[in-house]
Amino acid sequence: MRKILNGAAVAALSLTFAAEALATEWNVSVWGKRRAFTEHVEKLAELVSAKTNGEFNLNISYGGLSKNTENLDGISIGAFEMAQFCAGYHRDKNPSITVLELPFLGVETLEQEIALSMAVYQHPATQADLARWNATLLMPSPLPQYNFVGVGDAPQTLADFKGLSVRATGGIGEAMEAIGAVPTSMSATEVRQAMDSGIVNAVSFAPHAHMSFGTIENGKWWTTNLNPGTVNCPVVVNSDALAELSDAHREALLGSVDESLAHYVDYYATETMAAWGPALEERGIQQVTFADAEIAAFRDAAAAPAADAWITDNTARGLPAQELYDLVTGMIADGS
Repeated sequence: MRKILNGAAVAALSLTFAAEALATEWNVSVWGKRRAFTEHVEKLAELVSAKTNGEFNLNISYGGLSKNTENLDGISIGAFEMAQFCAGYHRDKNPSITVLELPFLGVETLEQEIALSMAVYQHPATQADLARWNATLLMPSPLPQYNFVGVGDAPQTLADFKGLSVRATGGIGEAMEAIGAVPTSMSATEVRQAMDSGIVNAVSFAPHAHMSFGTIENGKWWTTNLNPGTVNCPVVVNSDALAELSDAHREALLGSVDESLAHYVDYYATETMAAWGPALEERGIQQVTFADAEIAAFRDAAAAPAADAWITDNTARGLPAQELYDLVTGMIADGS
């Protein structure tokens, strides 16, 4: 009987070790805290674990693995298998996807932002661009148009932005420079301290980030309709790690992207935007709305020069910049 039991125990242990050997653990580097911006990553982890019966797990770290501005570098050396970053943090490292950050593109919905992002991500030039960092683009983090929360006197016209120090990355920064503001690029985790210390007078974010990073705690005003553009913040995976997955695990990961993005969009609408208006009202934040004529003049001053400069600069880099720009603007014109 002892021999039989010992044999059974050995068999059970062998099965346990085999199961552990089959298990895959990926580390995922994001930042801040769980919020609308990371809901698709959280949903992806949930779906992947469920589809693989716990054999493939995404361990999400909020700032414990890397600085947010260094996530792409971490991916490149395999320090972790998945990460989220924003193109504007290091435009020279990912110039292809910065086409999605050009000002006044005219994107109206998160669904449209997803479609545009995925089209650009699937372009061979973009894939080659990110391959330099051993990175494969997985999915975007679609964000609505940015607006500013600021301190001090609220601007009454766009001319009041002249000389104002603002946190604005990518194309938004270029747009603000066109009306005389002084843009500075900094990561989301740095803005509250910069705002408190007077380094910047106003901060551009999507609504969820204004709430998550505390700009509305000391902000006095918010622009309702400036809408100069947005940022593009993809989720990427280490290409070697992706290739090493079993077929079943790779399918569980890639096959969960659409559902994760759908969850993100629903969450942004039902949770974030539902809380945004009350959050402003509770704090007595003044809402500043500019005249349509001013917004039109702003668009005319900023959009074409920024696009022309982007095409010229990135053509010189060897990118098919005009082709990427035409892809994006063509899809928007078609209502895609």
